[in-house]
This record gives sequence, structure tokens and C-alpha cells, in this order.
Amino acid sequence: MSPTTTRSTPGIIDPTDISVRGGAPSAPRATRPEQLAGARVGLLSNTKRNADRMLDAVGEILLDDGRAAALVRRVKHDFAMPLAPDLRAELIRECDVVVVGVGDCGSCSAAAVADAIALEGAGVPAAVICTEQFSSTSRAMAALKGDPEHPIVLTPHPVANLTAEGILDRARDLSGQVADVLTRATRGAIG
Repeated sequence: MSPTTTRSTPGIIDPTDISVRGGAPSAPRATRPEQLAGARVGLLSNTKRNADRMLDAVGEILLDDGRAAALVRRVKHDFAMPLAPDLRAELIRECDVVVVGVGDCGSCSAAAVADAIALEGAGVPAAVICTEQFSSTSRAMAALKGDPEHPIVLTPHPVANLTAEGILDRARDLSGQVADVLTRATRGAIG
């Protein structure tokens, strides 16, 4: 196989082959609501340590502030693989918007962005939370999926070792950014 040729394996995302394929066609962005009041907010945890706690804390803040009406918690059990079709269909059916995270390694950050862009293509606004350490991986996947300016909410690395207090502090910082991404056509990284 020549250096410019790649062999694709179904279900495996390879963000390094964007130059080989010339990039993806432009991906659609879902229409955002004016506000989250009354919205069913999906929280898609990728099973990384503290991801569920971080998403729960962000979701609870959105509920307490009246920016969300309900939380729909779901777990993606294989953080590096594309979103399973049945889970994707469930999120589309049950949620008005979705928060995906937490990307705190190369493969999980890339997969979180790919999942968000897939949801956007189905008409569901999605916010991705990734750590700053993996912003370049996140950006590479966004470009590969046809939305190089996809909004990514960035947070300091790492998330895995945060205490309960640290998670709550971080969630307070992130909740407004997440709400902004879900309610208006924000361009690029906002964290």
C-alpha cells in the first residue's frame, strides 16, 4: 500500500486520512431554539471517568436555572467508536438537544465530535465538552466530518481526577457555554 492510500475498516474512524479523501462535504448544522426553557436535554456520557458526573452537574444546573425542562441520561459504552444506530435514534426521538462528553483523550474526543455532528445532521443541536489538551484532535475530526467550525466547549485537562467539588465548580463554568452552543449558531471553539 502506498503512503497516500489508506484502507478503511468499517466502524473505525481515522482522522488522519482527511488529506487522502480531500475532506468531507459540508455537514449541516441543526436549527437551534431561541432558549432551552421547555427543552429535553440529552446527556450522552462516554464512560470516561467523571464524564457522567460532569454531564449530570451541567444538566442539573441547566434544570435549576430553568434553562431546561428535563434531562435524558444515556451512556455510550464504547467511547472510541461511532454512536450506535439504535442509541442515535433514541436520542433523536427523546431529546430536543444533546450534550456529549467528556472528551479527555484523543479517541474519545474525536468520537464525541463525530457523534455530535451526526446528531446535528439529524436535526438535533449538540454541544461537545472536551478538554483543552485534545482540542486539535477534536478539530481534526470536525474537519473530517465536514464541520471544521463545529462549536466545542473546552475545559482544562484533566477531568478524570476531579473531586465532587471540582466537578461542580467546572460545571458552573461550563453550563452557560453549553447553553449558548445549544441555543444559537455559535462558530468554533468557545472554551
